[in-house]
Amino acid sequence: MTYEAGTRNPPLAELLGIAAAHAVPMVRGTADADLDAPTPCAEYDVRGLLDHLFRVVENFTLLAAKQPSDFAGPDPARLAEPDWRARFETETGRLVAAWAVPGAEEGTTGAMDMPARTVGAMVLLDLTVHVWDLARATGRSFEPDAAVVAELAGEVARMAPTARKMGVFGPEARLQEPGDGDGSGVGPTPFERLLALTGRDPEAKAS
Repeated sequence: MTYEAGTRNPPLAELLGIAAAHAVPMVRGTADADLDAPTPCAEYDVRGLLDHLFRVVENFTLLAAKQPSDFAGPDPARLAEPDWRARFETETGRLVAAWAVPGAEEGTTGAMDMPARTVGAMVLLDLTVHVWDLARATGRSFEPDAAVVAELAGEVARMAPTARKMGVFGPEARLQEPGDGDGSGVGPTPFERLLALTGRDPEAKAS
């Protein structure tokens, strides 16, 4: 199921399902030879980025059920398992199912007692921008669903100042706007604006 951009408050589980459907093929198509490649996230190579995605998916599955999470350090053994690509698909399926349980979006969750839907939007963001990071690092293109971008735009704008103070987001990237002198007259896409808010330059190469 795909929502049109602008739909008001679509269920988070359905947005996560859409994002997962875009993310899983990108992970499945990542070659072993690419695992040591750099990514747009300077702190991660591809292996580290994938490990981070696993930890995020697993922990936000727990947070959907209002259970304690544990974002401990990286687990190098995870990607040493021969079936890690299939396991990522399994874990994202569990994530979507967890957020589809009645009440998952209600109340608060996590150590900071944040609104549950805001917490869910965080994993939706990771399944979007980090999958773009993965695509950029491995020479592939990636374009998320418009409904996912529309949901994230407001959430990211609200969380950006705090996220920058915490070092989660970098400074907002400057984008080429119509009239800046390139002569195209075409402005950034909504997804490019979202990437810029998180500190990513949509035109930048992997670091």
